[in-house]
Amino acid sequence: MKKIAILGSTGSIGRQTLDVARQQGDIEVTALCARQSVGLMEEQIREFRPGVAVMWDEAAAKDLRERVRDLDVRVLTGMDGLLEVASMDGFEYFVTAIMGMVGVRPTVAAIESGKKIALANKETLVTAGHIIMPLAASKGVPILPVDSEHSAIFQSLNGEAGNRIDKIWLTASGGPFRGRTAESLRDVRPEDALKHPTWAMGRKITIDSSTLVNKGLEVMEAKWLFDVAPSQINVLVHPQSVIHSMVEYEDGGIIAQLGVPDMRLPIQYALYYPERRPLQGERMDFYSLGQITFERPDMETFPALRLAYEAIEKGGNLPTAFNAADELAVQQFLDRKIAFPEIADMIQYCMEKCRFLPAPTLDEVFATEQEVGELLSTWKR
Repeated sequence: MKKIAILGSTGSIGRQTLDVARQQGDIEVTALCARQSVGLMEEQIREFRPGVAVMWDEAAAKDLRERVRDLDVRVLTGMDGLLEVASMDGFEYFVTAIMGMVGVRPTVAAIESGKKIALANKETLVTAGHIIMPLAASKGVPILPVDSEHSAIFQSLNGEAGNRIDKIWLTASGGPFRGRTAESLRDVRPEDALKHPTWAMGRKITIDSSTLVNKGLEVMEAKWLFDVAPSQINVLVHPQSVIHSMVEYEDGGIIAQLGVPDMRLPIQYALYYPERRPLQGERMDFYSLGQITFERPDMETFPALRLAYEAIEKGGNLPTAFNAADELAVQQFLDRKIAFPEIADMIQYCMEKCRFLPAPTLDEVFATEQEVGELLSTWKR
């Protein structure tokens, strides 16, 4: 029996992780953690019967305690609750699927307690990769990627131990505004940006896909996960979204991982690696697909991707400034307080104005997040 805890169980990745658990039948869910979706959390608890549940929001935790008082489950709250789950005995895999920097400290705690990390929380490596990867290596803890692109790279590396990577080809759908001009993006509304052409995701990550911020964050992750220079990571727009990424070796050979867009596949691969198991769902139909196309990303129209490369090239706390500014900017865009192009403007502003720290500690990472909030409180275009 495989035992797991899920950080972010009510989000898209968390729900699909539970779907994998339903299908496989040999996964015990020991703990579930979420922000404030009390109703869905109650349903998950009643189905999977974890011993512990955590709600980030105190009012949500109080509500949940009342709803599940007939069950043998402890309901914890806040960061203390997340850290207790991350450090407790009784499970092997910590699935980090929550959105935002709230996932960083619990991931550190889980690594320190020897848990295997099934990583779907981008912010962990974007902001603290220089801390996380050496810590995981020292503890002998594997970081197993769940993002479809990084899972594809991970799968393409299998059997190639010792062979040098020349390039990583990180594929991108291009988002809903592929081919548009910068001028035409000025009047984009949130409901327009939330119409992703391929993937069904949460609101924040869907907006990030439309600005290419998400792909920039994935470039930063790939640098840490696969120990390559940013110059070795090439973004390739691939609208059909069936090639999830590719690895090019020094002899020119390229290995790619293909499949239908289904996040359950990389989730299941991370939890059962190196074993492959049957997975119900749609299969690739090459006859219907007909063709596969590729394009260069337009970094003039979508400058956030260029800014992401600048952030990871310089390093230090700039990736944190990039990420923190994007989180605040996306929320303001969703609240209709700023225009779509201002998301990238705000990121650039914070990267330029934030105090640079070449090797930030974990506390300095979070101080940078706070500094970005202060900068944007007075930001004007």
